[in-house]
Amino acid sequence: MSVDGKIATRSGDSCISSIVDLKRVHRLRTTVDAIMIGIQTVLTDDPMLDVRYAKTKKKNPARIIIDSTARISLHSRILKTANEIQTVVAVTNRASIAKIHKIESTGAQVLVTGEKIVNIRSVFRHLERLGFNRILVEGGGEINWSVLTLGMIDEMIVMVSSIVIGGRDAKTLVEGKGISEISSTKKMKLSRVQRQTLNEVVLYYQLF
Repeated sequence: MSVDGKIATRSGDSCISSIVDLKRVHRLRTTVDAIMIGIQTVLTDDPMLDVRYAKTKKKNPARIIIDSTARISLHSRILKTANEIQTVVAVTNRASIAKIHKIESTGAQVLVTGEKIVNIRSVFRHLERLGFNRILVEGGGEINWSVLTLGMIDEMIVMVSSIVIGGRDAKTLVEGKGISEISSTKKMKLSRVQRQTLNEVVLYYQLF
């Protein structure tokens, strides 16, 4: 994120990380069973969510997409490679049967859970049944808010780049409804600080 807590500009540009940080994230991905992101990140960035910068022979972790109404494009890089990398798209009952079948035709698995929004707890239970024990949640802000408020995070890792983005419409690290009282905030312990480049610092927080 930027110094002022933004993860993208108001136009959606999220190219904040240096190549050094991209390599760090890809190394981190090699240590997990699956990566979870929200549909807005897919629509904005069209990511692969692989480990190509890690220079490892380890297989790519599974990809979990939270997508209430099945908005993911069949031409997205994630679905184009669903036969190569295990992919789960979690939708709600609002998703059309036709679109679900099209997603499944790419090789991805579709998990239907929830009415208006995806039931995140149910998704994690499903991942546990698949044998996934370590999940990396890469956001965006709505997903970050959901897993934090549900108490499903053990560690929070934040890279801060020495830039200021500003903008009331720019995306922030954690969004959602937010809290009304400071006393209700999640308690965290700053366990490690890593100076990564002249302009980047990585903060490691343990959640109680």
